[in-house]
Amino acid sequence: MPLSDKQSPVLKGMIAAMVVSVLALSAGAAFMPADWLPADTAAGRLAYAARSVLAICAWLLLSIGILARHRFFTPEDIDGSGLTAGTADAKRLQAVLQNTLEQTVLAVLVYGSFAALAPAPLLGALPVAALLFFCGRALFWRGYASGAGARAFGFALTFYSTVLLFLATVFLIWI
Repeated sequence: MPLSDKQSPVLKGMIAAMVVSVLALSAGAAFMPADWLPADTAAGRLAYAARSVLAICAWLLLSIGILARHRFFTPEDIDGSGLTAGTADAKRLQAVLQNTLEQTVLAVLVYGSFAALAPAPLLGALPVAALLFFCGRALFWRGYASGAGARAFGFALTFYSTVLLFLATVFLIWI
């Protein structure tokens, strides 16, 4: 079955993001300088995870704030989406916020699990995942209004970096 004109750029973005995620996470796990890794204690691992979580939560905070600002300054949207039909801008900002919330919740859970369960030498993948998430959200935000193809790489970079960390964690607890 041939891909549509919209599916083709989405697939290209997904594949590119998967390749970048695999290479970057592998490099982080293999080549992170030992003095950049946390102490192999519960407190050290928790603090390391917390720094990565704070970095990705910045996008959630920003998404909430931008939508709130829009609603405050737009009379048609000030009552919120539960009481109005919403302008196109409000709907777009709400969609970005919803996706960011979903991605952030998943990433926070995965980052915490990875930090607690992965062998200490592999923890270098964690800040790399946070960096990929952060960059992915920026690209997703920038491309959102231009359609699926324009936001695919950003979405996939955010998502696949978390998925790969999840799969690595599951694999590591089984071996």
